[in-house]
Amino acid sequence: MIDIKSIINTLNSEEQQKFVAYLHQKNKRKDAKNIQLFKLLAKPDSDSKVICKQLYKTKKSNAYHALRKRLFQSLIDFTANKNLENENSIDMQIIKYIVASRTYLLQKNYDIAYKILDKAEHLADEHLLFPILNEIYHTKIQYASDYPKVNLDTLISKQNENQKKHQLEDQLNMIYAKLKTTLNAINYQGKVINFETELNEILKASKIELNKSLSFKSLYQILAIANISALVTTKYFQIEDFVLKSYDILKSKKETDKQLYYQIQTVYIIANTLFRNKKFETSLIYIKEMEQLMQLKRHVYQKEFILKKTLVEALNLNFLNQQVEAISLIEIIIVKKHNDLETLLDLHLTLLMFYFQKENFVKAKSVLSKFYHTDQWYIEKAGIDWVIKKNIAELLLYIELQEDNLLYSRLKSFKRRYTDYLKQIGQIRILKFLNFAEQYYKKPELVLTKNFKTKLEASFKWTTVKEEDIFVMTFYAWLKNKIEQGNLYKTTLKLIEKP
Repeated sequence: MIDIKSIINTLNSEEQQKFVAYLHQKNKRKDAKNIQLFKLLAKPDSDSKVICKQLYKTKKSNAYHALRKRLFQSLIDFTANKNLENENSIDMQIIKYIVASRTYLLQKNYDIAYKILDKAEHLADEHLLFPILNEIYHTKIQYASDYPKVNLDTLISKQNENQKKHQLEDQLNMIYAKLKTTLNAINYQGKVINFETELNEILKASKIELNKSLSFKSLYQILAIANISALVTTKYFQIEDFVLKSYDILKSKKETDKQLYYQIQTVYIIANTLFRNKKFETSLIYIKEMEQLMQLKRHVYQKEFILKKTLVEALNLNFLNQQVEAISLIEIIIVKKHNDLETLLDLHLTLLMFYFQKENFVKAKSVLSKFYHTDQWYIEKAGIDWVIKKNIAELLLYIELQEDNLLYSRLKSFKRRYTDYLKQIGQIRILKFLNFAEQYYKKPELVLTKNFKTKLEASFKWTTVKEEDIFVMTFYAWLKNKIEQGNLYKTTLKLIEKP
């Protein structure tokens, strides 16, 4: 059975009101139950059997299932119509031009047909709609012999050039899909895969050149591929120049908002890359640009990107010594209803980190208490990297709160489940870090000895602050602060600011 409730949950309150108005307009019978069913399904704790009994006085009814099917179709029609009013209106206008032109071509009214096709070509080219352009050129070439006014060689040349662009977009789409599948296997299934080898093998046969002919969709997919690589290897510093240069190339084009969704995605990747490379102020400049793009076209993508924008913005503010503002940003956004569960989980974990850095361990524990699902559930929803960070934060919190039973129970569970995995992916230092944390908990006075400090620094050597992963540094800052006996938040900022 199709989960209609999940579709209804994607509608905000304003969209739900519009849908009810749409059903009122559509209904021919006054006794139609579709509005009643919709309102019942929109409630948080709705149950099909209970709803069926409310509507038909029985727990099972063929009429109820037929009503659900009709409501499903209405939801699909409403969603399609809503999108046609916004982003896809250009596509539909061009398709209408093509259909109309073919009617006139069959009637041998070539002058009007080609004028309409010219309009369609101009719009499709302006919006980088390569598949639709292919149909336009195909139609123009098909009837070129009957209309001598057109230059057949020029049309064939345009068609060939468009096919190259379309092929590039398809090629990037396949590469992106393969790499995303590999990433999912690593991140959500905990598989150990040599990602760099996989990346090199996939890209080996691909000769992709960055130039102004690329669409924002193509650029986004190229940058997403680079971002996936950086995410797995945590080497964001290696992709920064490439990401910025690529965006500058396409931004120099006119009317860059024609593929607004992909442009917002691209700016988000840039802002996140700059944050991971500890260039917080520059990252916030791109966050501002992202916010401005989200406001275009009647805020059509506001809901889609608001959590991602808030997450990166809050992280930047936190490391710019504006933690109060960072916490406020997250606390305001997480109380609202959102469909992006993965980013919502990131926001909760980030809030936990902020409170922990602030040494407000009671509030940090309050956030932690909301993570009541199993590790496996969170791996499937947010990825194994998120789960490991959550576990480490939890263990450090139990140390601070001196909760012996919970600490040793969770520590034993963590080591049993993740030791082999961390060794396989070359992250033994996480295990070393937890060993140091356990030593501190058993004998706090140890951290004040020269021997402890020497061993710690030897175990956590990194090339430069610029290249080291920012989240690894925040965990290390906790141990460093125990040695220095200072303020955790200030110690963290000082460590990350080092040249």
